[in-house]
Amino acid sequence: MTDTILLPAVADALAAHGVRHEVLECSPELADTAEFCEHYGFTLDQAANTILVSSRKLDPPRYAVCVVLGTTRLDVNSSVRGLLDVKRASFADAETTVAQTGMLVGGVTAAGIEDLPIYVDRAVLDAPRVVMGGGNRSSKIVLAPAELLKLPGVEVVDGLATPREPAEQLD
Repeated sequence: MTDTILLPAVADALAAHGVRHEVLECSPELADTAEFCEHYGFTLDQAANTILVSSRKLDPPRYAVCVVLGTTRLDVNSSVRGLLDVKRASFADAETTVAQTGMLVGGVTAAGIEDLPIYVDRAVLDAPRVVMGGGNRSSKIVLAPAELLKLPGVEVVDGLATPREPAEQLD
């Protein structure tokens, strides 16, 4: 597969920053983590979810992009809140995610994000390779997590996410 199925802003950012990656095509209805992993043979600890978080009750709101493994839960109430220096934060809704990133939920990725902080949980870097969105719901990228460090605005954070209980990992 070539980079042409990626969102153009994602393909451009990967090329501009020399991020080594592979591109996978996926069916849009299988883009969400659990469905993708089950259908395409990846495990949840190989899936790097990219999530937009927004401050609450702050005008203008503060945003951050967070990258965590599929086996973990983003610690919005403590870690992200502290990083954004706000009293309250929550997952951004789909409409806000598109407005802030230009990407669809199920395809959001760190590449191509500009002007927002990008926090990557330290556990992501421990994986030999991860699969993450391609900016749309019809593509994914596979890369060594250290490649994310080539992107501007990336900061590695210890404890950004906490382990999920096994029963929660398919949520």
